[in-house]
Amino acid sequence: MTKKQSKSLQPKSVKALKANEEQKQLPQEMPKLPPEMEKKLKALKTKLDSFKEKVLEKFGDYIVGITLLPPDKALKGENRPQDTDSKNSEDKSKDNKSSDDKSKGDQKISLLVLVDDSDSKKMSKEELHQKFSEIIKKIAEDVDKEIQSQSVLLTDLWQTCYDAKYDFNTLISVGAPIYDTGMLAAIKIAEIHKTMVLKKFEKYILSYVLAGSLTQGKATPTSDIDVWIVIDDTDVKKMTRAELKDKLRAIIIGMGGEAGEITGIKNKLNIQVYILTDFWDSLKEANPIIFTLLRDGVPFYDRGIFMPWKQLLRMGRIKPSREAIDLFMSTGEQSLSRIKLKLKEMGMEDTYYSILTPSQAAIMLYGLPPPTPRETPEVLEEIFVKKEKMLEQEYVNILRKNVEIRKKIEHGDKKELSGTELDELLTNSEKFLKRIRELFTQIEEKHNEKSILFLYDEIITIIRDVLKQEGIERAQDAEIVKLFEDELISTGKVPARYLRDLNEIIEAKRKYDLKKLTKNDIEKARKGSGDLIKFLIEYMQRKRGRELERAKIKVKHGEKYGEVILLEKVAFVIHDLDAKETKIEKAPITANGSLGVLEDSSLEEFEKALVSTKFPSRVFIKEPIFEDMKRIFGRDVEVLVHY
Repeated sequence: MTKKQSKSLQPKSVKALKANEEQKQLPQEMPKLPPEMEKKLKALKTKLDSFKEKVLEKFGDYIVGITLLPPDKALKGENRPQDTDSKNSEDKSKDNKSSDDKSKGDQKISLLVLVDDSDSKKMSKEELHQKFSEIIKKIAEDVDKEIQSQSVLLTDLWQTCYDAKYDFNTLISVGAPIYDTGMLAAIKIAEIHKTMVLKKFEKYILSYVLAGSLTQGKATPTSDIDVWIVIDDTDVKKMTRAELKDKLRAIIIGMGGEAGEITGIKNKLNIQVYILTDFWDSLKEANPIIFTLLRDGVPFYDRGIFMPWKQLLRMGRIKPSREAIDLFMSTGEQSLSRIKLKLKEMGMEDTYYSILTPSQAAIMLYGLPPPTPRETPEVLEEIFVKKEKMLEQEYVNILRKNVEIRKKIEHGDKKELSGTELDELLTNSEKFLKRIRELFTQIEEKHNEKSILFLYDEIITIIRDVLKQEGIERAQDAEIVKLFEDELISTGKVPARYLRDLNEIIEAKRKYDLKKLTKNDIEKARKGSGDLIKFLIEYMQRKRGRELERAKIKVKHGEKYGEVILLEKVAFVIHDLDAKETKIEKAPITANGSLGVLEDSSLEEFEKALVSTKFPSRVFIKEPIFEDMKRIFGRDVEVLVHY
């Protein structure tokens, strides 16, 4: 951090603070409204209340919020296509527009209706949006012809944030809510707070994310508003990372209070500030809170950090390491030993985590990301009780009861724990932790058995496929190693080190059959299998790619490039290689070499045909197919040679 930048983090001078306090003490007198204006506002309120009541009567819980927009702030969308035309007309005749027309335009009442479509299953998003838009627009016209309503689906609102488009958020932040379940208030205060933070610290802010119950569809009008801010600390030079975090955190949280005063929103704004290095460490440690944030969070500002991680989580590429799993498991023992030394009122918190984190560790060991605390009992039951039948129902009941008691204490429904209740919780926790340890052993044994069998079957299958490409159609298990060595290693097509990896996998399978398999054998087999599988797959892909190139005819028609892929008895046609959505057709290859009637195909069918086709060493193109090129692509088609 440079000297100039660090200077902005220093507290205000005493003089500036004193001036600020004096300004606060100045009387704030509101001017009295003229009678005519009061009458107009009263009439407007009557219309808005009527519109609100009719919309809520029709759609009930689907409506998240209704807000009044300033006329010059209304978005131009599909609900009001005339806005664009009218604006162009206004621009052309701006100087000649009469004062009467201006007055009429000022009478327009712009309303934004936010619709919750998160649980819609009976119709598509487009159908749902059209249905709501048409009906709400009709309600608006019935109340007053001057009301212009625009309906926005909640999922569409979040999608605009994912796409780094924040116009709707800005629009909501300047609106005046006439009905709100809590979402409009959250967006408003978060947008105001975000703007304040970025104005002062934009260089350091990587992501500003709305999270918690609001984005999980569980919000209420009194829900806390949870926001997460990630700060870039990778080039800090003038202070430690901890100092940077503490200074920025104090100022940012202070801005949260100012945002509450500006907006008049009373809901608590929970602000979590992370520096990038800590956030990354939490991600590597499989912190369930971070996983939940990535899964459910909605970015209100992102400089390319949050959304890539969110997409990687969706793709299943962010997975907890074994170290993280062991860390979660050890947390249970540590918490359980500490509980005996704590006061009774602290026991509840420790018993809660002593069985929750090992439960999440068991789920991670099984191969899934850690669920949220509330979801953990259901996931534990679904996997280990119902599906795998490795755990008894009573242990899920212990965890569920513990979660429910903690929730009651946290929300104030339960004021204290009795000694009897604490003893029961402690006894059940010890019992639960002992059983979860046994479950760990069961999961590991099952994984070990499956992993070796899976590795062996996968390696043997891949080697058979490679040998088929080399002309060897059949190979028995007993011959695999010798054929692998003679056809691939000795010929220099595959490096010799992969023969050692194959032998370790074969040996591990032999010991598994004799029930003498050890953890060391498993680790040795796993260590070499990954590189071997990767090399063989790439080897097949390269060879298959060379064979496929011989079967392609590449053409140019107009400004587009297309391809015809000639397989044994069928040809696949791609009209535009650069199109976002690839359209594939197929046609039979006749005896004289021409193509039959085209019909629609798919990428899946094309890939299956490629896998099942044995490409010849040479591909001959007969004259009739050139006439087919004109029929398919047009008379201006050009065939590309040596591309």
